[in-house]
Parts: sequence; C-alpha cells; structure tokens
Amino acid sequence: MTQLSVLDLVPVREGGSVGEALSDATELAQAAERYGYKRFWVAEHHAMEGIAGGATSVVLAHIGNATNTIRIGSGGIMLPNHTPFQIAEQFGTLDALFPGRVDLGLGRAPGAGPELQRALRKNLHQAAEAFPQDVLELRALITGDIELPIAATPGRGANIEFWMLGSSLFGAQLAAKLGMPYAFAAHFAPDHLDAALALYRRDFEPSEALERPHVMVAMNIFAADSDDEAELLASSQQQSFVRLRSGNPGQLPPPVAGYRETLPAPAKAMLDHLGQAAAVGCKETVRDKIAAFVARTGADEIIACGATYDPAARIRSLELTMDAVNS
Repeated sequence: MTQLSVLDLVPVREGGSVGEALSDATELAQAAERYGYKRFWVAEHHAMEGIAGGATSVVLAHIGNATNTIRIGSGGIMLPNHTPFQIAEQFGTLDALFPGRVDLGLGRAPGAGPELQRALRKNLHQAAEAFPQDVLELRALITGDIELPIAATPGRGANIEFWMLGSSLFGAQLAAKLGMPYAFAAHFAPDHLDAALALYRRDFEPSEALERPHVMVAMNIFAADSDDEAELLASSQQQSFVRLRSGNPGQLPPPVAGYRETLPAPAKAMLDHLGQAAAVGCKETVRDKIAAFVARTGADEIIACGATYDPAARIRSLELTMDAVNS
C-alpha cells in the first residue's frame, strides 16, 4: 500500500490570524497522526500574508510537542536562505526534542525578490549556485562523514532523515548522486514529473542512508462526502493559485461555488494543468485518482496538499482520503 503523508503551508484565512493558523496546523497534525499518516511537513515561505510557516523549525517544534508518533519535517527548508550550520543546529535541536521523528527536506529555489534578499542579508542567487556544496556541508555537520573544523551542538550525531525536494531535473540529479530520497512538487509544478522520476531512478547511487530509490510525490487532494462538495472546498486554493500566478497573492479566501466557470481561458488552463496531480471528489473518486497517479509515477509515498477555508473540512478530507486508500 502506498504510504500517505501531509504537507501544510499553515494558511492564514481571510479574516483570520497567524495565531489561528498555527492552532489549525496543530489540530491538523494531530488528526493526521490519529488517521495513520506517516509524516507531517511544513513548507518555508517568506513575506506572504497568507502563509504562516516562515519560521519552519519553530513551527515544527510546536507541532512535535503536540503529537507523539508522526514524523515531522520540512517540505522544505530552502537552504539558500540559510547557512548549513544554522540548519544543523535547528534540526539537531528538533531531533533532541523528538528523537527519531525528524525529516529535513531541502530545496534550492530561493523564491525571493530583491526586498527579501536584503531582509535576509543574502545574495540568494549566488547561494542557490552553492546549493550542492551546502547540502554536503549540512549533511557532514549532522553525520560527521566529512571532517569539518567546527561541530554543531546540537546537530552532530542527530538521527535526521534527509530528503531532496524538487520540481525539475536538477533536484532529481542531485538526489540520485547523493543517494537521498526524493520528493517531487507535482502539486504546483507537474511539468517535469515523469522525466525527473525516471532520471532519479536511473542514476540513483546507493548510500549509507538509502539502498534503493525512494520517491514521494505531492498531490492536491480534496475529499468530501460528494464530488460537488469537494469541488467547492478546492475553490479556495484554486483562487489562491490564480491570484499568486497573477501577482496578487493574499490570504486564503472562502470557497466560491462555480469558481472555475468564472475564469478566463488561460486561468482555466492553468488549473487544468495542475489537475493532473490532483484528486478532488468523494471517497471513491479520490481513491481512483490516487490509484491512477500512483500507477503513473510508481510513487512509494503520496504527500497530500490542499488548503481549505474551513479547517474542519481539511481534517475530514484527511480522514476520507485515508479511508479511500485503505478501501
């Protein structure tokens, strides 16, 4: 059976607050644990009023303290925004607090304009070019496999599961070369999905951490008691996608019935394109769409994305999705 995990952006709803978003994320993680999901990952985004997960390691500490068994991790940490030493300390601390439960997913995309670069005091494009070397340094700080002139405490010796994230061939190549598990962000960038997975599996070099390729793929999943209800729930995230691609991001809006029908052709085409990595519908519909996607990708794990305006609706979606996969 394909394993299921959860990716959360800690969305801030229109009319809501950051505090409410963090509380909602905590309840979602507890529900994911209760329903048998393997991992709960939080994504790093900055300077976006609709996303409250910017201080990712701090959020994960809160989530870890509110749960007991589910793995917690980053989906991902954008390493160009940081130094390897800082991340080694942060995730070493998480491992000390929640031993054997911590994943460190790493991404290369800086995703930042000049204002954020100045705020972070980083040249993010230069830092992105140094990403492979920084991954090696970070891994060495944790594992000690390369002797470095400084040790991270906490950090060195931590039992952390490293992941490479990507939405292009670059991440697949690096994950294969370093013998790391690979997570592909098909939920927002499906273009290179098949080519990236084929390259990763073809070029994979076994490592001490991983003997054979291991793939996780992100899907947008909205499960409800009927197809129409699921489509309505999905409209909040669809609005967010359209606004983001139009250069007008904001907080997560309430659902709108018939939203897709109100859109111009280019926006509809964009949502249709993203729909190849989506399962929206009742339990039976979601079951069939996930099964078809797993058949296409051969994924070892699926990580479920999909923000809903009503937090209870996403908890219900997780419950129905797990029931669907197990049925």
